[in-house]
Amino acid sequence: MKDLFRPIQIGGMLVKNRIVMSPMGVNFGVDGDGMVTEQLSQYLLARARGGTGMIVVGGGAVQPSGLDLPALPRLWDDCFIPSLKKMTDLVHRYDVKFGMQLLHGGRQTYHDNRVAPSPVPAEGIVKGIPRELTIVEIRETIESFGDSARRCQDSGFDFVEVHGAHGYLVTQFLAPNSNKRTDEYGGCLENRIRFLLEIVRNIKRKCGAQFPVGIRINGDDYIKNGWTIQDTKKIAPILELEGADYLHISAGIYGSFPPGITIPSMYAEQGCFLHLADEVKRTVHVPVIAVGRIKNPIHANRIIRDGKADMVSMGRAHLADPDLANKAKAGRLSEIRPCIGCCMGCIHQLFSLAECTCVMNPAVNREYLLKEIEETKNPKRILVIGAGPAGLAFSRLAGLRGHKVTIVEEQSCIGGMVRLAAIPPGRSDLLDMIKYFERELNRIKNVEIRLNVSLDNKMIDEIRPEAAVLASGSLPGIPHQQGLFDTAMAVHTVIDVLEETSVLTEPTIILGGGQAGLQVADFLAERGTEVVVLNRERHFASEMPANDRVFLMERLKTDRVKLYKDVQIHEFLPNGATFYSGKDFHTVDGFDHLVISEGMKSTRHAADLLRAEGIELHIIGDAKNPRSLLESQSEADELGRTI
Repeated sequence: MKDLFRPIQIGGMLVKNRIVMSPMGVNFGVDGDGMVTEQLSQYLLARARGGTGMIVVGGGAVQPSGLDLPALPRLWDDCFIPSLKKMTDLVHRYDVKFGMQLLHGGRQTYHDNRVAPSPVPAEGIVKGIPRELTIVEIRETIESFGDSARRCQDSGFDFVEVHGAHGYLVTQFLAPNSNKRTDEYGGCLENRIRFLLEIVRNIKRKCGAQFPVGIRINGDDYIKNGWTIQDTKKIAPILELEGADYLHISAGIYGSFPPGITIPSMYAEQGCFLHLADEVKRTVHVPVIAVGRIKNPIHANRIIRDGKADMVSMGRAHLADPDLANKAKAGRLSEIRPCIGCCMGCIHQLFSLAECTCVMNPAVNREYLLKEIEETKNPKRILVIGAGPAGLAFSRLAGLRGHKVTIVEEQSCIGGMVRLAAIPPGRSDLLDMIKYFERELNRIKNVEIRLNVSLDNKMIDEIRPEAAVLASGSLPGIPHQQGLFDTAMAVHTVIDVLEETSVLTEPTIILGGGQAGLQVADFLAERGTEVVVLNRERHFASEMPANDRVFLMERLKTDRVKLYKDVQIHEFLPNGATFYSGKDFHTVDGFDHLVISEGMKSTRHAADLLRAEGIELHIIGDAKNPRSLLESQSEADELGRTI
């Protein structure tokens, strides 16, 4: 880790290591008056305490029209300075360089007063045509960036970063597909970059040459007629000459291809934008920061060692584990709680305009409410039924608090349905969750795991639990569909397919187009199987985060897969089915297999046995009600902290 933990000079600012916590909109910690609250401060304090060298607060709005999300910090008035100062004073208790990102959302904002360089609608997420900015308004916006930077300086921030990436206002000026102006702010490259350059000059004039200013900019928009790496390589030396103290190289806008790449899910390779930072680094002398699903400190250290970038930005990895830097520096790599790239607690919540959290770390957004995990004064003998993600997460916390925990699992390995969910293409990061819990439970000496066993009275008498946690998960539900079992097709569940108790190479129908059904379709199609998916819902995999789902849907654009939605089965044939898809009638025939993927059903057969013994019983995860990992991990965390 020696390369990752070398100090670095950024302008007049010395940063203790090369780790940056990326700016992320979290949509919490700002009150109705726009003041930063203890909720945001404690969230950021936890990451500062965790050893990170540099933290960038995600998206402070420079104007009311630029407010991207409802609960972002406001910077457009001096009245916001006291609450910001209170936050910087708190975070500066630790040796961290603390900065604010300056944001104007432009056409990508969730309100009706959207503005842009040209009246061109956003490519994705936000609907509607924005109003074109006048020259006077452009110059007022430039002044607003400078004034906001001065307020950040007065509030005690060490630096600011201009958000010039991801399709927000600065990007909209840079890219030809969003900037159709014919005045001095549009047309040729020299004119399109004018807005950004004048922002940098304005900030430097108002804050002084020594106050560090970074620029987050796309290496590539990944969209037709958008900003490209060649453009970035042209502007990078110009930004350096104008006084930019570092360049933070990201990519994509909402609407890019491949879809979802702006916030890459587990389908994207780790370090997916690294090549862009590497190219830009060759054109400038100021530090260049790499970003893009960098989640592993070993990988991060290699990036610095190999000279691909000067610093490494790790966003969601800091959501998952605020102590990432300290653990890496101490060599405690096995204790780092990994980001699994599921996008459920962070991006999915954000796009729903809800508060962000994290599947792997449900404490996110509750840091100001929670105490450090302490040993209980009343340790109990606790029996946990099921070694799936809920049972494992609960057992880890209960074990850390000093309870004596025994986990019983009928299968030969831990992980439950997550181990199977990690099998389809692009889903292997899910195994990182199970491996983490396995390492943690091996480290915690008062937790015992018993595999290949079923709960019975004899075991209860042996363990003598004072409390029990039912985390036995769920199994595929069987739909009530006339003729389903009269067909000549072999009928299977998604579990049969992923466990490969059924090896399907012949043409296959999948009944159900949710996440599991589509991922099994992807799994079979990659092996060369012809697949038809009959989805009785109106949307495919609606339970998946949007940026994760679009990766999957793109993978399913193959001749081997046919997707039908809004399906009403008319009749099952010996080797196929007739059905309506919307108003259209279809027949599919010549299929050998039928896979059922229409939801899960809780398994609670141990509950009666435990209740009969008079044992305090708690039910969590899918055993309570089949839902996503987000709910199961939240329930496990809550119970683990309070039992």
